[in-house]
Amino acid sequence: MRLGLINATVICFALGACQAVPALPEVSETTPQRPHSRRVIPVSNQEDYFNAATNAQPGDQIVLQNGVWRDFDMLLDAEGTIETPITVSAETPGKVILSGQSSLRLAGKHLVISGLVFREGYTPRTEVISFRRDNDNLAYNSRVTETVIENYSNPTRAQRDIWVAMYGQNNMFDHNHLSGKLNSGPTMAVRLNTEDSQNNNHVIRNNYFGPRPVFGSNGGETLRIGTSHYSLTHSGTLVENNYFDRCSGEVEIISNKSGGNTYRGNTFFRSRGTLTLRHGNDTLVENNLFDGDGAPYTGGVRVINARQTVRNNYFKDLTGERFSGALVVMNGVPNSPINRYHQVDGAIIENNVFDTVRRIELAEGSDAERTAVPVNSIFRSNIVIGEGSDAPFRIQDDLSGITFEDNVTTAAPPSEIAYGFEVLPAVTAKTRLPDGHSLGVQRTETGADWYPKPSVSSPFDGGERIEVVAGPDALGTALARAKAGDTLVLTSGQYRESKLVNLQVPVTVEAADPDNPPVITFERPNFVQLSGKGSLRMQGVSVSGAASPDASGNSFIFTTSMGGSGNHTVELADMSFTGFDVNKGFSIVSAAKGTFYDRIKISGSDFSDISGTVIKLDTETDDYGIYNAEYVIIEDSSFERIGGPVAAVYRGGRDESTFGPHVWVSDSKFDDVGLRGGPLIELHGVQNLKISGNQIANAKPAQLTITTGNPEVALSGNTLVDQSAAAVLTTVDLR
Repeated sequence: MRLGLINATVICFALGACQAVPALPEVSETTPQRPHSRRVIPVSNQEDYFNAATNAQPGDQIVLQNGVWRDFDMLLDAEGTIETPITVSAETPGKVILSGQSSLRLAGKHLVISGLVFREGYTPRTEVISFRRDNDNLAYNSRVTETVIENYSNPTRAQRDIWVAMYGQNNMFDHNHLSGKLNSGPTMAVRLNTEDSQNNNHVIRNNYFGPRPVFGSNGGETLRIGTSHYSLTHSGTLVENNYFDRCSGEVEIISNKSGGNTYRGNTFFRSRGTLTLRHGNDTLVENNLFDGDGAPYTGGVRVINARQTVRNNYFKDLTGERFSGALVVMNGVPNSPINRYHQVDGAIIENNVFDTVRRIELAEGSDAERTAVPVNSIFRSNIVIGEGSDAPFRIQDDLSGITFEDNVTTAAPPSEIAYGFEVLPAVTAKTRLPDGHSLGVQRTETGADWYPKPSVSSPFDGGERIEVVAGPDALGTALARAKAGDTLVLTSGQYRESKLVNLQVPVTVEAADPDNPPVITFERPNFVQLSGKGSLRMQGVSVSGAASPDASGNSFIFTTSMGGSGNHTVELADMSFTGFDVNKGFSIVSAAKGTFYDRIKISGSDFSDISGTVIKLDTETDDYGIYNAEYVIIEDSSFERIGGPVAAVYRGGRDESTFGPHVWVSDSKFDDVGLRGGPLIELHGVQNLKISGNQIANAKPAQLTITTGNPEVALSGNTLVDQSAAAVLTTVDLR
């Protein structure tokens, strides 16, 4: 077992030197050698463990037998010493699985936990791992290391919990693996809600924070330190050499809500959003790598509040804008309440490299409320390389409170700040970076080295190709047996399906002969129910709704939160859907409340005689900023005789923590859409809308209701065939 600290290299610019990392007070990263131990106590069941833990003395080593420990409410409340801590470890790291309704609490002093894996369940408490027993009994000078929490999400997405919550003081969380959180609440949080948890000097080091999919609402942070209520309180937490891999839950990857914290030597890879200095003062952000790899909405640092320092960081291939820019310096609210936006005052932004970034946003968020512009701040000795021939700066308000000096850029910046830049079109990041230095921390240097990190491949890849011969219930039977990544190849013929299929893994269904497509009919109100990690990709198949009953809520594909709801994907290519008119509201794809699609993509497909809304995503009507799908993409398809809108997408409320929904409709034909009187497309709170190259006949305009933010709307190349619609889009502004 590795318990020594990895000496990860970080980027050190020629413009500024790296600083030594202060040692953690009274917490050792080296387990004491055997001479300090009093007893090694093997335990094989929960009763033996509780007896050992209750009677634990300094130096005791409690060893959990390999195997599955189900519904284990694990507690270690004891006191070791700095020389002889009390340790609890797995017999073999990674071979002790805590499943079902399991959790871990530790309280006392000088405790070490290592080698555990939480999976196949979810916590019955508000936290999976908690550095406290209860409000009055906290952990001090203690450590959790080489422990894994993976896909341990509450099946109800709206049910809030925290996977790791740090309380007390002088604790360490290092070389752990946290991946796949789907439900509400930060993956990890440092809590300051009592005096004994303030000025805490915690260390969060060399952890692997694996993919956190888009949550579709506020509450999807990967790490949060503090809360608004305690934002003016000093925390003093060090976050160092961690790898944030595709952490994209919401606009704040890290939400800093306390003072005196340091973020050093971390890597953010393909993570949507920013390290956000949301509340609190005196934060240091240095020597981090923000590598967007060109992924959408990838950003860097968002600056708010007083005396924040952002230096010696490398920002690379970031595509984010507005709240997700490579650097965002916000406007504040005059005399701001504690939970709003305090003015930027005394920010130092220096010695950073911005390499191929889309936007640096200055005085961002300027509006009728946020009128307090940045003051007493400086932007100096930075290198700025935009995506193309233009400089990436966007200025939203008065910048006289920021001094610009000794900066280099490849393109002329706006005139208001040009005095502080030298324009060198040929400058590259390498001209200012010393040779031989790695950037941030490597993925392999984080987490538990014995536990595999998630793949970057498509979830539809990696399975078997399985031929399915036409016949009654043939497809449903094959889907029920399919494993993740399998492709079912349908021979030509009739597939009459009498049963509902509960699909919990990603599967592809395709025609063996696209020129003679298989035909699917189904006798239930629905055919495919997506739950868990279920996703479906279909190509070259014809589907008829004629055999379905006249029932309310019919939909070919729908979702359920029963048994857990992951992020689903549906892709329909070269498909034909017809005869979905046995009732007044038949849909093709729909979503239940509390469920979420990463993407619904329709391409090269034909839809005719559909009585309801083709894509129905309008169940989240509580107006809390929650919605059912991140991307809805329709391209090169046709829609004829559609009773409702082609798509209905709803996102209510005024929350600013998300980027979606996105609706993109292109190169498609629409004729007789909205026969029951509705619009072509019904959009409420959509943040990104593109309608281009379409031919529209006998339909009312699409309708966009604006509820928050400044939605990006692009309309181009659309043709109105008749005079039934005076425009492609109408808008209603509720802001």
